[in-house]
Amino acid sequence: MLDVASSPGLWKGFSQGWGNSYRKGLRMLLLWLQAVLLLLVLPIHAEVTPAEEPGVLVPPPKETCAGWMAGIPGHPGHNGTPGRDGRDGTPGEKGEKGDAGLLGPKGETGDVGVTGAEGPRGFPGIPGRKGEPGEGAYVYRSAFSVGLETGVTVPNVPIRFTKIFYNQQNHYDSSTGKFYCNIPGLYYFSYHITVYMKDVKVSLFKKDKAVLFTYDQYQEKNVDQASGSVLLHLEVGDQVWLQVYGDGNHSGLYADNVNDCTFTGFLLYHDTN
Repeated sequence: MLDVASSPGLWKGFSQGWGNSYRKGLRMLLLWLQAVLLLLVLPIHAEVTPAEEPGVLVPPPKETCAGWMAGIPGHPGHNGTPGRDGRDGTPGEKGEKGDAGLLGPKGETGDVGVTGAEGPRGFPGIPGRKGEPGEGAYVYRSAFSVGLETGVTVPNVPIRFTKIFYNQQNHYDSSTGKFYCNIPGLYYFSYHITVYMKDVKVSLFKKDKAVLFTYDQYQEKNVDQASGSVLLHLEVGDQVWLQVYGDGNHSGLYADNVNDCTFTGFLLYHDTN
C-alpha cells in the first residue's frame, strides 16, 4: 500500500481539496483512490521494439507517466453521421388476406362474343288464350256454265251460248256470249265441243286477244269431240268468250237433243290486295 503521509505533494493536494468543500474533496478522494488502484493492478509489460521496415517511421516508445491520475470524464461527443443503408432482408411470410376493397366504376361494354351452338329444343309452351271472335269471312263467288241450242255458222264473232246451266251471279251475258269479270282473281275456263259436218277451229279470247286455240278435223259420217281448258288471271272489267277462228269452213259446232257444246268458267282465288 502507498503511504500518504510519506508523500508531501499528495498530502498537500489532499489538504487543499478538503478545505474548499467537503463534497468536492470527497470527489477528488474517490478519483485519487481509483488512480492508485489502477496503478497497483496494471501489470508491467515488456517493451517490444518493432522491426523496422523500409519506408515506415517507427513511433517512439511510450513511457509510463509517474504519478499519473485519471482526469474527470469529458462531455459526450457529437452524434456521428448516419451509416449506409443495409442490405435488403429476406422476404417475409405471406400475410393474411385483406378485406375486400370498394367496387370500382363500371367498365365499358365489351365486344359481342361469338354466337354459341344451338341449344336443345325446349318443351312446348302453354297454349295461349282464345282469341276474340273475328268478323265473318266473305265468300267470293263467280261462276257460270252454259251450252249451245243450235249450230254455229258465223265466224270471228263471240259464240252466243243461250242454254243456261248455272249463272247465279249473272256474270255471263247470254246476249253477247261474253263473261264479264266482277271480282279480280284467278279463273278456270273450259269448253267441250261436238263436231259434225265440218272441221272445227275455235279460240278463247281475253280482252280482244286469242289466248287458246283448238282444232278438230271432221271425219265423214262420224260425230267428233273437241275440248280445251285454261287458267287466267282477270281484273275487274276483263271479258272472256269463245268464237270460230278463220273463215266459215271451220264452223262445225253442232248441238241437238243428245249432243251439246258447253262453255264453263269459275273463280278459284280472289285477289287479296
